[in-house]
Amino acid sequence: MRHPAAPILNALAYLPERQLTQTPASLGLDYTELSIDTDDGETLHGWWVRAPRSIGHILFTHGNGGNIGDRIVLYALLTKAGFDVLTFDYRGYGRSTGRPSEHGTYRDARAARRALLDQQGVDPDRVLYLGKSLGGGVALELAQEYPPAGLMLMSTFTGIRDAARSIYPFLPAPLVPNAYPSERRIRALHVPVLIMHGDQDDLLPLRHAQRLFAAANEPKRLVVFPGATHNDVIMVGGNTWFELVRDWASDVLRGVRRQS
Repeated sequence: MRHPAAPILNALAYLPERQLTQTPASLGLDYTELSIDTDDGETLHGWWVRAPRSIGHILFTHGNGGNIGDRIVLYALLTKAGFDVLTFDYRGYGRSTGRPSEHGTYRDARAARRALLDQQGVDPDRVLYLGKSLGGGVALELAQEYPPAGLMLMSTFTGIRDAARSIYPFLPAPLVPNAYPSERRIRALHVPVLIMHGDQDDLLPLRHAQRLFAAANEPKRLVVFPGATHNDVIMVGGNTWFELVRDWASDVLRGVRRQS
């Protein structure tokens, strides 16, 4: 049932931009444009960015602002680490049709996962999810039905209602739907989890990551980046972030290889 305050959620949670300022070509990356059909008739825009020597594949779900053109550096780092990346815009973002909504983002992630599995050379057992901020909530919902080899969460909240307390403390709690209930969902997930957060996050305080970590099942890891705010974990982390993601994801996929 649609929450009566859903319009408030939609107005506060989704800040899409239509214009793409960059493409992977800006950094010389090897990529393909994708047109992804959802099961309810929307068409999403995405990119399949290939690693020079692939050891696995990452489905990236971005945050609530901008579009996929704002994350080019991330794709470059992930492909340098050996991971193909499928990145896509939710409905209403970038060149994707429609208007964003909670359940719309869930449908979009499912469609993007299907598109990833359709790419040549993709091994379904070597797929990882990486969710940033709101994208962490999207990735966690997807992981309930389609568990990945491993899940990475960066600057992610425990749930929209709790996030609203941090960002919009003037809003009465009943006006905010309990959307993207990530803390509840992570309790039911049984895959390796890596949680990354800045200790100076100006939107979602570190307690969000700490509570997600406490709720997650083993194997799990929490890495806090000193001095990082909500949107600069990668820049502040630098080589440390790159090496962390490369080594953690590589270890997860080595475990998959041993089990197969």
